[in-house]
Amino acid sequence: MIYSLPITILIEGLVCLGYSIGNKKPILSIFITSLLANLITQSLLWIALNIFFQYYLLTLFIAEILIWLIESLIFYRFRFNQLSMKESILLSLIINLSSFGIGWFLPI
Repeated sequence: MIYSLPITILIEGLVCLGYSIGNKKPILSIFITSLLANLITQSLLWIALNIFFQYYLLTLFIAEILIWLIESLIFYRFRFNQLSMKESILLSLIINLSSFGIGWFLPI
């Protein structure tokens, strides 16, 4: 977890930056929201993976879906992000697919 969290924050932060600039959304608030959401969801992910280690891939798959939904709600609930629910779901999907896809191939 210690090694994967900074990488996740870096990848998702860059995607949030690109999304914010491309869609004229507040950069700093979306980045801070992503940072806080990751601190919560990454902790929950690693707890789940440690508890259900014998079902690693199934746990990972279910947890990633839940993380996507939780982060979507977090992005939406923080109104200063100026994101609709649809935008929040899309942004969360993009950042989580990005970090998961890249992270899958990293030797961590």
